[in-house]
Amino acid sequence: MSGGEIAALIASGAFLMLVIVLAVPILRLRHTVDATTKTLREVADATGPILAKVDTTVAGVNTTLGQVQTSLDGVNLQLARLDTITEHVQHVTANVANLTTVVTAAAANPLVKVAAFGYGVRKAAAKRRNDEQEAQVRAEMKERRREARRTGRRG
Repeated sequence: MSGGEIAALIASGAFLMLVIVLAVPILRLRHTVDATTKTLREVADATGPILAKVDTTVAGVNTTLGQVQTSLDGVNLQLARLDTITEHVQHVTANVANLTTVVTAAAANPLVKVAAFGYGVRKAAAKRRNDEQEAQVRAEMKERRREARRTGRRG
């Protein structure tokens, strides 16, 4: 054997050792890849029904959102009607206030006149009573003075 053949033999032995040393991790890596592949298949099998359930849930949520939107549209319509009613009530309230002012002014003026007339009549009647009483008191005092004079002169 020549030196080149020996070197080739050593190189092929080293290569064989390298293949044997690398074969163990490669075999272990194969088991890891198989386990990973199995896990990925299980995940893919479980993901399909989950995605179908999610799709059903999203469809249900979309339906509910549509119903909520319809309800909100109805509420907005009722609020618009309520705004119109409130506006009409404000107009009616203003009209009633104006009517009350007119009626008060129309009724108050004659009532004030009647009240003033009544007050004047009461005042005049009271003054007349007082004048009559004063006249009686004066007449009585005059009579007493005359009597006092008459009895004072004779006595």
